[in-house]
Amino acid sequence: MCGRFAITLPDDAMARAFAATPANDLPPVPRFNICPTQPVATVISREGARHMGPMRWGFLPHWYKSETDGPLLINARAETIAEKPAFREATRARRCLIPASGFYEWTKDDAGNRLPWYIAPRAGDMLVFAGVWQVWERENTRHVTCAIVTCAANDAMAQIHHRMPVILPPEDWALWLGEAGHGAARLMRAVPEDALVWHRVAARVNSNRAEGPELIEPFDP
Repeated sequence: MCGRFAITLPDDAMARAFAATPANDLPPVPRFNICPTQPVATVISREGARHMGPMRWGFLPHWYKSETDGPLLINARAETIAEKPAFREATRARRCLIPASGFYEWTKDDAGNRLPWYIAPRAGDMLVFAGVWQVWERENTRHVTCAIVTCAANDAMAQIHHRMPVILPPEDWALWLGEAGHGAARLMRAVPEDALVWHRVAARVNSNRAEGPELIEPFDP
């Protein structure tokens, strides 16, 4: 699962990394506690060019009558994404990239307290999640929405959580975006065990209202 993440890179740096044209209404950065239903930067490929723009994190299937008509779909399981009615069409035709500097997961102590961890790339300054997207419209409301694809965690990450985002290296971006033909399904797997590092962070991040660079700083209990 991936329920919170951070992005600290400037828009122009991300756009250069993706060779994408950025929109004028991208969410402000840096952001250290991105939560479901908030706008996130995404990259899609359209008419032979890449575009970076905002989407609502929380996939809304076309049959939802309102934004709260069903479960909040922030993640899409790689194992079932091709069969689930909510994601079936999107995984074939509407895939996106979602940049992040790191993401959060939680463990519990013996007393049941939630202990947050920050997971970041061992090398480089950006993770890129595999995503799917959907336009949802009702009357005068229109949202472009997305979900992060997740897979079973690798053995190292499983110490913290049994699921993790599908993280794509640069050489796989074109295939996920549909620019390099078919075969994107094979990309939905865990990264190597040495690709990520993590550390405990303070419980302040447990609040979805918390913000600031101190949220990702190591915490020594």
